[in-house]
Amino acid sequence: MPELPEVETTVRGLAPVLEGRRLAKVEPRRADLRRAIPPDLRQRLTGATVTALGRRAKYGLIETDRGDTLIFHLGMSGRWRVDPEDLGKHDHLLLETDEGRRLSLCDPRRFGSLDLVRTEAVADFPAFAALGPEPLGETLTASFLATRLAGRIAPIKLLLLDQRIVAGLGNIYVCEALNMAGINPRAAGGSVPAARLKRLVVAIRDVLEAAIEAGGSSLRDYARPDGQLGYFSKQFRVYGREGEACECGSLIVRQVDGGRSTFWCQKCQR
Repeated sequence: MPELPEVETTVRGLAPVLEGRRLAKVEPRRADLRRAIPPDLRQRLTGATVTALGRRAKYGLIETDRGDTLIFHLGMSGRWRVDPEDLGKHDHLLLETDEGRRLSLCDPRRFGSLDLVRTEAVADFPAFAALGPEPLGETLTASFLATRLAGRIAPIKLLLLDQRIVAGLGNIYVCEALNMAGINPRAAGGSVPAARLKRLVVAIRDVLEAAIEAGGSSLRDYARPDGQLGYFSKQFRVYGREGEACECGSLIVRQVDGGRSTFWCQKCQR
């Protein structure tokens, strides 16, 4: 599933094509993805000018001068394609700008979503209402984490995946950040010392920023809007490396927690 770096990379890839451009054509090519596509999406967006693009957690935002914001989620396999030569059966939304550029949202498994909300009400969008702070924002600090984790006996890894605590963190980058910070993924959240939480906040930022710089991680279906693959997977410290050597020389292990694979080093992460 595309995680925060992949969505951020997608938004940055769309911006040069869409920002400041008028949407000359808006064509939903089916009625639903994971849920129904707004039936008035074509009417409300055709002729509108894109004023800004952004991201909240794992959602992309496309704002327009009509006061509407298109919110997209890439689901398990979604990606935007810039100037595709042909449209296939999995291209479910087509946008054409006033300068003739084309963008299609391709989602073979249809686990993604498209929503259209008033820009002033974006913060109240149901999926955003209970979200924690952005991991790259100033709100995420060691003291904030200590407060949110106080008394919690659930594993730190599962708590970091809770979008109500920190928004946008996914399995890949939590595994990587915990390894970088030297924290056992099964340690009770409330037991992690303040010094390690400080290292964890730094590690989260470093891992996400490095992944964004690398264009995300291409696993299975994900590719950037320009068709290029993200190459952060070549920098993985532990994720997907079961049985390989950690930097310390010990072997990386895999276990299943909460239905998801956890990769870690039992020597480095105590």
